[in-house]
Amino acid sequence: MRTARDGGKPECDGIVWPEWPVYGDEERRAAAEVVDSGKWWYGDRVARFETEFAAFQDAAFAVSCTNGTAALRMGLAACGVGPGDEVIVPPYTFVATALAPMLLGATPVFADIDIETANLSPESASRVVTERTKAIVPVHFAGLPCDMEAFGKLAADHGISVVEDACHSWGSKWNGKGTGAIGRCGAFSFQMSKNITAGEGGILLSDDPKIAEFARSYSNCGRRDGAPWYEHYILADNLRMTEVQAALLSVQLGRLAEQTAKREANAGILDRVLADLDGVSIPPRPSAVDRRAYHIYLFRFTGEGWTIDRDEFVAALDAEGVPCSSGYPIPLTRQPLFADRRFDAGGVEATERLCREAVWLPHTLLLASAEAVERAGAAIVKLARAYR
Repeated sequence: MRTARDGGKPECDGIVWPEWPVYGDEERRAAAEVVDSGKWWYGDRVARFETEFAAFQDAAFAVSCTNGTAALRMGLAACGVGPGDEVIVPPYTFVATALAPMLLGATPVFADIDIETANLSPESASRVVTERTKAIVPVHFAGLPCDMEAFGKLAADHGISVVEDACHSWGSKWNGKGTGAIGRCGAFSFQMSKNITAGEGGILLSDDPKIAEFARSYSNCGRRDGAPWYEHYILADNLRMTEVQAALLSVQLGRLAEQTAKREANAGILDRVLADLDGVSIPPRPSAVDRRAYHIYLFRFTGEGWTIDRDEFVAALDAEGVPCSSGYPIPLTRQPLFADRRFDAGGVEATERLCREAVWLPHTLLLASAEAVERAGAAIVKLARAYR
């Protein structure tokens, strides 16, 4: 059988993959109710969504904001991060993870990832801790929770804060606790591509009332609850979420548990197909992971025994009708913005390697029927037969 790249019929010919966002009359009604109420600004809908999302992720407190970057900045500021401090971050993540501490005058310090999970390596992170380290930001990449036990111990040993970048992990749980509520606080994004969205938006979760109190003030021009409206107590910003955004997110949240379960089930189909395929590696699932969000289905094309490289594989898989990409082309350490930043003296070779080997499938693919996902897996097997 010829591959589509070589002129054959695409394996997934005729499949229409789900579009994003998923929405319907519920969102229309929720938005219309806000519009008709005339109460568009930072009111009951925002408070309701904060309560709902905190409960969904097992957190005591939630403070909404404009986007995930703002949520990270808010969390770091609540943990006392400021000029002269260092914050440990991974180099395999969206740029916002490293921008957030810089926006507070702090310095991001890069530690390498674990090549198997794509998550920040606790061992690498431990090697870059200094007396200036104030916080560490593990990213639950693609929705797979980091080793929060190891990061908790590292933080306790050095007196630093763990601020989770949970912007891929709505619904993920580690040892029965929702991500974002395991460290001192955790940030989420509701940007358009995310698994729950209002176009933009963010939220910070914490079990610490002092973190929540600071974050509320930081997001609301430095005000304090119960104080006069025109009194301002800290250097802060206006990061408030609108009522329309909150109304949309409440509806989206109502779909999230079912969607997460479907993504997990369909990811299991791909896991079974790829588990024994030479030249391909899927991340392990630690026993502590009770539920896993999939913002991305990530695997590595290591290429042993194949006659094509990763980029050719991605092009061939796309030709078969499977939406895919190669993800981040370079580590953050090679971005011009971070050229002078310090990183683990052992290097970031695992991140460099993942940039060469990663294949990303979007979370929307995992919302398709099981039959469609089986055909996506069959497309990969087809390529293996043709190019091995």
